[in-house]
Amino acid sequence: MKSGLVLEGGGMRGVYTGGVLEKFLEERIFVDYVIGVSAGACNAASYISRQTGRNKEVTIGYVHHPDYISMKNLLLRRELFGMNLIFDEIPNKLVPFDYRQYNEATEEFVIGTTDCLTGEAVYFEKSEHAKDVLAIVRASSSLPFMAKPVEFGGRLLMDGGVADPIPIRKALSDGVTKPIVILTRESGYRKKKSSFARVMPTLYRQFPGIVKSMEDRYLRYNETLAFVEKLEAEGEILIIRPANLYKINGFERDAEKLTHLYNQGYKDAEAAMEKVKNFIDNKKNR
Repeated sequence: MKSGLVLEGGGMRGVYTGGVLEKFLEERIFVDYVIGVSAGACNAASYISRQTGRNKEVTIGYVHHPDYISMKNLLLRRELFGMNLIFDEIPNKLVPFDYRQYNEATEEFVIGTTDCLTGEAVYFEKSEHAKDVLAIVRASSSLPFMAKPVEFGGRLLMDGGVADPIPIRKALSDGVTKPIVILTRESGYRKKKSSFARVMPTLYRQFPGIVKSMEDRYLRYNETLAFVEKLEAEGEILIIRPANLYKINGFERDAEKLTHLYNQGYKDAEAAMEKVKNFIDNKKNR
């Protein structure tokens, strides 16, 4: 058996995943394989580096920092989120990321990105790119209109949630037989076509792949949701997701709302813990 975590993105809704993973850390539940996109990849990195409390500190703790989420950033730098703050200053200076523990962790870790030219999903494995984790997670978190493409490995890359929003099929193809999927949307949610899709051809005409992927993103997302729900009904996967988002969007700056969602993730994981342990088999806990 090969246990795994599949982590959806969702911007600031990702604090829910942070709460779930905090409980996993507390219970020392570590799986064989982790895959994440965007905010899911961000949360996964601190889980793999075994840094309790870090996900909460670097998101909710900095949400009111003037450069964290700012229209000024968007107007001056074409970045709604302060990407240098989030992927350089915080992990390297303010809330140091534990590279040593990250490198020593035994989990496979895969980060999903989207190629701007082809629109295809491009995955990077920790075993091959351990020293580049911040650059790759930054690429995976660079949503069109909200951030600039990231050049890495000879490609221009953006948000991994565009090409593969819930990377369950990649996990299955990598041999995961016991996947736990952590979603950041409530049951019954289905995505609508983005209003941004109509202006993509004008603003991103040099990147035809990302234009096409953004146009079809809602269809791909909804089809993947239907697939994971089918697997859940068949008992093949375990899903943890919020019951109620309390009108939180991906750019939420209300620390109280975000804390509530983080705590909800923690409590949901706590309630599901026996089921989680039974699902992945107790011998996987270490």
